[in-house]
Amino acid sequence: MLDFAALNFEKGNGLVTVVAQDARTGAVLMVAHADREALERTVATGEMHYRSRTRGLWHKGATSGNVQRVVSLAADCDGDAVLARVEPAGPACHTGAVSCFGEDALAADALAGLDATIAARAGASSEGGGSYTRRLLDDRNLRLKKLGEETAELVTACADGDRERAAEEGADLLYHALVALRAVGVTLDDVRRVLAARRR
Repeated sequence: MLDFAALNFEKGNGLVTVVAQDARTGAVLMVAHADREALERTVATGEMHYRSRTRGLWHKGATSGNVQRVVSLAADCDGDAVLARVEPAGPACHTGAVSCFGEDALAADALAGLDATIAARAGASSEGGGSYTRRLLDDRNLRLKKLGEETAELVTACADGDRERAAEEGADLLYHALVALRAVGVTLDDVRRVLAARRR
């Protein structure tokens, strides 16, 4: 998971900088430090551990329950920083905010956030009516009809040169496209992989 030999702890007086990033949305959650012991505990437990100059070794979420489950750890090119892609169980910031960097950080990948919401709705029960997303997932004809409608509305907005409406219709089309893809078992990550392969 992490090549400890690639890390340069000496450069930071025994510490490396750790950037915690939400693996689902790409949002930067927090920046902290870790020493070898903290990273070894992280690898052993699968949850983030850090080293604070004032608090010492600490397990993120040990008291709050807002643990960060590790998806991947990667050293930067200089070996003095680590990117920790995590699945957070709650807010990362001590203020109760999702990110220590405020709302702007959460817009890092709004599509991933939308895809995560659609995935959650896909797993929810449709009893009692359910959400609009759940209705679309349950009704193939409605789903495809809405996809066609949103495409036509975007085409019209673009033909009219209406920038604001085009952005709104584009957002609607992306939502309906993600729902339609989810209904056939395709995720945003699957689409990203196809795009990445095409770029290569």
